Amino acid sequence: MISTFGIAAHDAASPLAPWRFERRDVGAHDVHIQILFCGICHSDLHTVRGEWGPCPYPQVPGHEIVGRVVSVGADVTSWKAGDLVGVGCMVDSCQHCQPCADGLEQYCDNGMTGTYGGTEKETGRPTQGGYSTGIVVNEKFVLRVPANLDLAGVAPLLCAGITTWSPLRQWKAGPGSRVGVVGIGGLGHMAVKLAAALGAHVVVLTTSPSKAEDARRLGAHEVVVSRDAAAMKALRNSLDLIIDTVGTPHDIDAEMQLLRLDGTLVLLGGSPQPHPAPGAFTFIMKRRRLAGSLIGGIAETQEMLDFCGQHGITADIELIKADAVNEAYERMLKSDVKYRFVIDLATLAEPV
Repeated sequence: MISTFGIAAHDAASPLAPWRFERRDVGAHDVHIQILFCGICHSDLHTVRGEWGPCPYPQVPGHEIVGRVVSVGADVTSWKAGDLVGVGCMVDSCQHCQPCADGLEQYCDNGMTGTYGGTEKETGRPTQGGYSTGIVVNEKFVLRVPANLDLAGVAPLLCAGITTWSPLRQWKAGPGSRVGVVGIGGLGHMAVKLAAALGAHVVVLTTSPSKAEDARRLGAHEVVVSRDAAAMKALRNSLDLIIDTVGTPHDIDAEMQLLRLDGTLVLLGGSPQPHPAPGAFTFIMKRRRLAGSLIGGIAETQEMLDFCGQHGITADIELIKADAVNEAYERMLKSDVKYRFVIDLATLAEPV
């Protein structure tokens, strides 16, 4: 076993604290990675506080991981010591169902294995995430990081980046299409950057007029304040795709009215309470669709990373020391970050 230490939740209410634990030994198809940076996702907080169901404690969160390969298993040929790599929201899947065969491991019929909060097939123990010094991962779930990008800024691409990239690609955002983005946070700011880089005309929908300048800096062509009834009316029947990143219940019927014929509204934010349901005629009259999307498969995630390398795209981050995680959680609840916290794991002190 490989001695490791990290930052763990020991129950749903206490602050995260240093914790020593063990990773499995490197198997024939495994890659051992020294973690350099790990982003903080809102789902980390929901999970460790038990808001999305029972959590196996102690739990080390973190699924936006960038690091360097330390060693590889005997049968690994794609990776070698020294490679810059990433690990996202999953570290395994069954590899034999139809979604896995199609490169859609996130929709594995038998359940993907989450980077944290899942169960290791090799050991039967809970998986532990990236707020730690190292991780051992099956080679198929390791991703190549473009060397030209800031590594700390790459970390959130492994969740926020792929979560927004996948629906943009699925619904063919690009030149000639008009894409709406609802919410400018960790997910939303990446949706704007990626949609603009794909060549789409990007319209940001926000409740905060103060975010207009920053939305344009990120690449938005238009900014509409969703509380402005006249502006929303003027935008009706004009968007091909809307990426909704908001994680609390809100009026999605008003958003759907903005879609053209055959337009699609995609929900990415995981709201614990249901949204008010749109009326039937909202769908019927323009053949509109309401959809959801979950991260992306491994091939699609690599495609996203390569695209970001080609276009110089990273997340807007605030780099923090490891001992500032609990403060970052409280600030995240107040939306006091632009737009993603990332932990510098070099600052993680070994537990006494």
